[in-house]
Amino acid sequence: MEQKSLSVVERTEFKKGPAKKLRSEGLIPAVVYGHTNPLHIAVNAIEFGKKFKVVTENTVIKLELGDKTIEVLVKAIDDDIVTETIKHIDFYEFEKGKTLKTHVPIHLIGNSIGAKEGGIVEQKLHLLEIECLPKDLPEAIELDISQLETGDSIHVSQVPVEDGVKILNMETQTIVVVTSPKAVVVETEDEEEVVAEEGAAE
Repeated sequence: MEQKSLSVVERTEFKKGPAKKLRSEGLIPAVVYGHTNPLHIAVNAIEFGKKFKVVTENTVIKLELGDKTIEVLVKAIDDDIVTETIKHIDFYEFEKGKTLKTHVPIHLIGNSIGAKEGGIVEQKLHLLEIECLPKDLPEAIELDISQLETGDSIHVSQVPVEDGVKILNMETQTIVVVTSPKAVVVETEDEEEVVAEEGAAE
């Protein structure tokens, strides 16, 4: 999958005051966790926003710290919903040649037969937990739902994956189902009049 690089700088102060100062300078405080000691860094907010419009747990990022390159995944982002800015990022450093566990999004493709007939497509599961080597990490899992009729569903056990990728979810979990539209009872004026006349006759 595509990898993007991000320039970062190391930071030595970790309290609220220095973190607030970093944000005022257009930097995002961050920490890299993994198989080594935690590394405290700062990320350029503008660069991060331009390169990563959408960030998921399977987004591989190369952190460029001086002459060192660290390959990481994004594990958590602390957003400020009021200012619409990122307050903090947690990265996870993985080791090449060793399997990792993460989540990948499920994308539905195609228009189901059931939906064409008025059915409703309900996606019950949006992420799959997988285990694989970093080189085998998929950007997403695509499921073709074009042949699903009303009442049909797809479970985890039916998901096709590439060699080297193992799904960790329970096989019985439902990912998507096509259901019948709920019946809506509409009472007409004529029916109301009949009910009124029957009530008067009694």
